[in-house]
Amino acid sequence: MNKIKVIPIGKINNDKGDAAIKLDEKYRAALKGLEEYSHVQIVWWLDGCDNETDRARLIEKKPYKNGPEEIGVFALRSPERPNPIAVSNAQITFVNMTNGIIGLTYVDAYDGSAVLDIKPYTPSTDRVENPITPDWCSHWPKSVEESGEFDWVKEFNF
Repeated sequence: MNKIKVIPIGKINNDKGDAAIKLDEKYRAALKGLEEYSHVQIVWWLDGCDNETDRARLIEKKPYKNGPEEIGVFALRSPERPNPIAVSNAQITFVNMTNGIIGLTYVDAYDGSAVLDIKPYTPSTDRVENPITPDWCSHWPKSVEESGEFDWVKEFNF
């Protein structure tokens, strides 16, 4: 098997209500054209779960109040997984090529998390018109915009 080499391109700044991505200087030129998009997909590293125990976890015990008693990590968005990689969609508020900063309205990542990649959100390849979800989570919001108003505390057991 080929060895995989992942090189972070920057970090998440998520402090005091401000969210942004700060790119390493050598990747700033790659921002060209991103300002024409409204949303971005961020691939980032869940470094708090980069340990032997969390990487070995394949089953979670009832993480959702209305969910099944057990569920595999590939059937949920648990940070505990074989490779602690996360993907988040976020709305862009500004792109500053000079300083290598992408402003965001919100991102569900910890301050200082390593960014592995950034992709523009494009409905033609990223949006699914009629996704099917299990009954236990079918009442969840249908968009990122609706998600902000949803009472997620009622859903989680953690």
